[in-house]
Amino acid sequence: MELAKITSKGQITLPISIRRFLNLKDGDKVAFIEKDGNYIVINPVSLAIDEVREAFDGEAERLGLKTEEDVVKIFKEFRKERNR
Repeated sequence: MELAKITSKGQITLPISIRRFLNLKDGDKVAFIEKDGNYIVINPVSLAIDEVREAFDGEAERLGLKTEEDVVKIFKEFRKERNR
């Protein structure tokens, strides 16, 4: 367990072990997510990637994409359509 002290301005310093675990650098933002009455601190980039992954879950199977070559082929077809 790690602790952080809140300043009079409502600011906290995340312990280095948490910053490293979340892969946070100077200037990065963090997101606070409520779950079952508790708040979780996460790297919002990770959250965005998870949301994209969930949005596309099952799409490869639906489109019949089984290999990397299948993905390359569909992108080439998409680019041809877009450039028309």
